[in-house]
Amino acid sequence: MRPRLLFPLFAPVTTLPGVGPRLAKLFERLAGPRVVDLLWHMPVGLIDRRYAPKLRDAKEGAVATVTVWVDGHEPPRSPRLPYRVRCRDETGFINLVFFHARPEYLQKALPVGEQRVVSGRLERFRDQLQITHPDHIGPISELEQLRGIEPVYPLTTGLTLKVVGKAVRVALERAPELPEWIDAALLSRAGWQSWRTALTAAHNPDSEAAVEPSSLPRQRLAYDELFANQLAVALVRAHQRRLAGRPIAGDGRLRKKVVDALPFKLTASQNDAVKDIVADMARDARMLRLLQGDVGSGKTLVAFLGMLNAVEAGAQGAFMAPTEILARQHFNTIEPLARAGGVHVALLTGRDKGKARQGILDSLADGAIDIVIGTHALVQEDVAFRDLAIAVVDEQHRFGVHQRLLLASKGRAIDMLVMTATPIPRTLMLAAYGDMDVSRLSEKPAGRHPIDTRTIPLDRIEEVVAALRRVLEKDAKVYWVCPLVEESEAVDLAAASQRQAELSAIFPGKTGLVHGRMKGSEKDAVMEAFAHGPLQILVATTVIEVGVDVPDASVIVIEHAERFGLAQLHQLRGRVGRGEKPSTCLLLYATPLGATAKSRLAIMRETEDGFRIAEEDFRLRGPGEMLGTRQSGMPDFRLADLAVHRELLATARDDARLALERDPDLRGPRSEALRTLLYLMERDAAVKYLRSG
Repeated sequence: MRPRLLFPLFAPVTTLPGVGPRLAKLFERLAGPRVVDLLWHMPVGLIDRRYAPKLRDAKEGAVATVTVWVDGHEPPRSPRLPYRVRCRDETGFINLVFFHARPEYLQKALPVGEQRVVSGRLERFRDQLQITHPDHIGPISELEQLRGIEPVYPLTTGLTLKVVGKAVRVALERAPELPEWIDAALLSRAGWQSWRTALTAAHNPDSEAAVEPSSLPRQRLAYDELFANQLAVALVRAHQRRLAGRPIAGDGRLRKKVVDALPFKLTASQNDAVKDIVADMARDARMLRLLQGDVGSGKTLVAFLGMLNAVEAGAQGAFMAPTEILARQHFNTIEPLARAGGVHVALLTGRDKGKARQGILDSLADGAIDIVIGTHALVQEDVAFRDLAIAVVDEQHRFGVHQRLLLASKGRAIDMLVMTATPIPRTLMLAAYGDMDVSRLSEKPAGRHPIDTRTIPLDRIEEVVAALRRVLEKDAKVYWVCPLVEESEAVDLAAASQRQAELSAIFPGKTGLVHGRMKGSEKDAVMEAFAHGPLQILVATTVIEVGVDVPDASVIVIEHAERFGLAQLHQLRGRVGRGEKPSTCLLLYATPLGATAKSRLAIMRETEDGFRIAEEDFRLRGPGEMLGTRQSGMPDFRLADLAVHRELLATARDDARLALERDPDLRGPRSEALRTLLYLMERDAAVKYLRSG
């Protein structure tokens, strides 16, 4: 249960004075539906109204608070002209200018002959001082209140700065003093104040520097969020380690057969990863390991050897991939190796129906199938195993936690291996997985050739097409990737269809098209014709990004490369360089290039190291955009900016680990504060993993 102390913060915004149902809808769109959401809605700038000059000394361009007498009103002669109000002090004159004015309101707010305090940006027009649409107009009694600093918040249509500022001020008054969860030594070393003091300071910046995420109050709040995240991740991990596992230890006979049948030797990091997995599986605790490897580093083979360890021990393995294309490809890689080892492997996708499907289900249930490879068809209710011991999830950020858990529920004390070809920077690894065990495949497998990467402006596209003619004469295959036009498949598809039509006219009968809206069978037919048939050019939307393997493809053209993220460009480039022929990646870009796009394309030319590319992508774009936060399972931070606060994340991880080592069930003196933090930052799902609840 959430502590009573936090109830006022988790009340709806309608409990704030002046916020009715209409405003509540706007506040919900802006920040969220509760009072606490306003506390996390941080200022992005400030207006300094402390400058209060006499009119004679007023500096053009400054925001000023002036005290003036109202001399007279000048309504416009035509609706297109502004309404002016003439004012003065003892040193000079100023005009207040209003477009589309309401005269009755202005006469009431600025009565002739009375003194008023006016605040806004000073301008000169035809050598006369003026303020257009002042921010504030009030009686002389408001002078002290106005002459200060006002935080500037992000807004949404229908909400003004005045309304948001007032709501935040009231929300701050509701914020209680909370027990301190940060270790006293760290608090003193970092120079941070208490939670409530830091929160108040963050919403009342006294300089531009105070608005920055690196300011002390913002650092403190970011740390609180990161610490809650790391505490929650550590609790979930501790819970998983406590779950009864079962030791699975094969005798190595099948693995030896398969490795002996390979036409190449395993790389050093592949060998290390297999050893890690086999050692994890032999323990009493359940394995939860992340296998990170660049495109083409041989993750599928490592996963297969891990599953063979289970088969040697008399159990089964399951391998889940996000798309049918990918599942089929893994099956095509694994099946010949499985035959060499005398292991029965099957493929199960949503396309399998009727008797064929039932046959696979029966063989899984009676243990005749040792390893099954499939899409999320594997987690359907009627899929049952005789004894599933290990589950492998490929491109794990494409699956929800729910699907991973469903797969894990198909067996008893299942070991879990999750794989990704998107190299994840260390900072993001910590944020999402805490101290999850990680194996990295750092080398490219034997026989992989470097890829010659070039950048070419789009206006030279004719030269690119002419070069393709020479490549096609040598029987090479070419990918042509069309850009992300916008978040609309229909528009992306139109661009791809048009490009395919143009290339078909030049290379008749040699050009195919693949996109996300095609049926699985259509897609497979085109892919088959490209891999083994007459098609030599495959025009595609980013559907081909992950895992498509055509060794004859030696050229990839990426149109509007400046619109793609680095990680995505790197994934796409990995589609070539898989066969004997030297390979080329052509990045076509529109001019002029922005600074970020320029850096991105330069890095692509310089390196093929996925981990370096991931770190650069993180630096250039931040975490959310890099992985597409919604799909990636990455936590959504509101106060912490991982690009700025990455050092704090490491400290938070160490602090969380230490806190749980000292007090695993959070029952000690610091426990009330730590539980309060988990509830405040809405990481309370982790509280249920405490043995004491």
